[in-house]
Amino acid sequence: MATLIPTRNSCLPRMTGGEKRVSERLEQKLEDDYLLWYDVPVGLKQRHPDFVVFHPRRGLLVLEVKDWKADTIRHADSTQFTLVTERGLVKEANPLLQARAYALEIGVVLERDPALRHPEGSRYAGKLIMPWGWGVVLANITRKQFDEGGLGEVLPEHLVICRDELYETVDAEVFQQRLWAMFPQVYPVALTLPQIDRVRWHLFPELRVEAGSGQFGLFGPTDAAVRPLEIPDLVKVMDTQQEQLARSIGGEHRIIHGVAGSGKTMILGFRAMQLARELSKPILVLCYNKTLAARLEQLIGERGLSEKVQVYNFHKWCRKMLVAYHEPLPPGSGKAFVEALPPAVIAGVDRGRIPRAQYGAVLVDEGHDFEPDWYKLIVQMIDPATNSLLVLYDDAQNIYGNPNRRKISWKSLGVQAQGRTTILKLNYRNTLEILSVARTFAQDLLASRSDEADGDGVPLVAPESAGRRGAVPELVRTDTARAQMDVLIARLRDEHAHGRPYSEMAVIYRNQWEGEKLHEVLRDLGIPSRLADNTGKQSLFAVEDSIKLVTMHSSKGLEFPFVIIPGIGGLPKEGQSEADEARLLYVAMTRATEHLLLIHHLDSVFSRRIRDSINEVTAQLAGG
Repeated sequence: MATLIPTRNSCLPRMTGGEKRVSERLEQKLEDDYLLWYDVPVGLKQRHPDFVVFHPRRGLLVLEVKDWKADTIRHADSTQFTLVTERGLVKEANPLLQARAYALEIGVVLERDPALRHPEGSRYAGKLIMPWGWGVVLANITRKQFDEGGLGEVLPEHLVICRDELYETVDAEVFQQRLWAMFPQVYPVALTLPQIDRVRWHLFPELRVEAGSGQFGLFGPTDAAVRPLEIPDLVKVMDTQQEQLARSIGGEHRIIHGVAGSGKTMILGFRAMQLARELSKPILVLCYNKTLAARLEQLIGERGLSEKVQVYNFHKWCRKMLVAYHEPLPPGSGKAFVEALPPAVIAGVDRGRIPRAQYGAVLVDEGHDFEPDWYKLIVQMIDPATNSLLVLYDDAQNIYGNPNRRKISWKSLGVQAQGRTTILKLNYRNTLEILSVARTFAQDLLASRSDEADGDGVPLVAPESAGRRGAVPELVRTDTARAQMDVLIARLRDEHAHGRPYSEMAVIYRNQWEGEKLHEVLRDLGIPSRLADNTGKQSLFAVEDSIKLVTMHSSKGLEFPFVIIPGIGGLPKEGQSEADEARLLYVAMTRATEHLLLIHHLDSVFSRRIRDSINEVTAQLAGG
């Protein structure tokens, strides 16, 4: 069965009857390795072909679908059709010209890329590496009516599929032959996975992931910033599951349970940009982590979306609501003040002092850190006319509160997402080696749960690797705390000497004082660093080449190619739950995209478990 993007169910409300039949036949009669796009904007000019059909060994085909009936066609020529409608006579462009124009534009865009052209000296030198073509589907006109009406004079019969060739009983091979007869020329082709990604990179600029930016890639260069001569050697795009999900999210409540590194925040970014184009009311993006909120706010601003998309740490948003509507702030300061903010907003809404339905949509990142009552407040903030809520959730990263908080019923909180819940299991962020060691260390934490079968709870999903390979994480033991610092600094210097920018490196620690001490030492050594303290989170990712110093709590939602975690021997922290501390360290370990170094001078239950995990994974990989 072919993959249709967006999903057929999400498209049905806007499809014509003919388009519904065509989408069903394409899905049914084509094999798994076909990709289909329905009414998705293509290229920098954002054209909207009805269907684009793509196969790595066949090529690319554009189909234009018309629901016209034979007795409504008054006149037809090579440029336009005259149709009898309820509004009288209406002139429409010849659909074959439409399909051809879309296909030509696609061909020109793809042909600009040297990696998608036949090499010099070959028969098709300089031409697109794959065949491409176009055709028309007349969903309500039979082949007999087509012939009797003389339509073959303006629509070559081999470029048309008729109604009786769309029946469910049609043979799959016969149906496919109809499609491939539409190509002006056919020649052998076998596109590689990187070439397939390049095709999607050119066709759909909104899928582009800026190299090195991980889940935030959708907030990379604007489309206009990418010139033909600037096509990168290595392109990154959302995978087809992520794209299908991102394009299929409708104006309703939706929950995505995704493991760390599965692209949840990337999907949120895609959705935010989509909604910014569609809605008049502002879009609200909420998360718990201040550092992540600051990073998202910065990247949203760089895309020029700040006017439409507002990004807040949840408690900062609560404070904004109270101030904006002249409600009294809670008394006191510190943690007590922060914890009193949400109840104060809830009370203000209940009294009618803070208005409901302020936003066209609300998007919640890292939703596993939100208290149940917060969701009751959030759903009231959405305009019922749009009713658009997206919650991204990974309970393995619930590091701020009671793990029992996951045993909730969404329905009881006003979140109507039954039947609209998706699970993303593939981890793209980490190498197989990093993810395997982190999973083995926290395997009890990630044990699969079976008590959420009703679809209204929060499943704890174990991640699966997307298969990217790299070095096995290192665990280094030193004799003293001072020696631990020496190793850390030496590795930072060594990585930089071998070409890694400081901005690709992070040190993640359990206690804020560790970061402050390291920041001081690095400053004295002339090594640039940024400290994520209460004042520095907003500027942590200012454009400069500096090492990021982040607490384990603040690291949530972030990622870096090279990560060092010192002080493993001091974990679990005294007075804290071992399960909570394991969850925290698991989150920190999975921030590394390429290389992970853990250091300790004391021995602890965690250092032993990590050593055992590294040994186990090394043995498994060697045996495999």
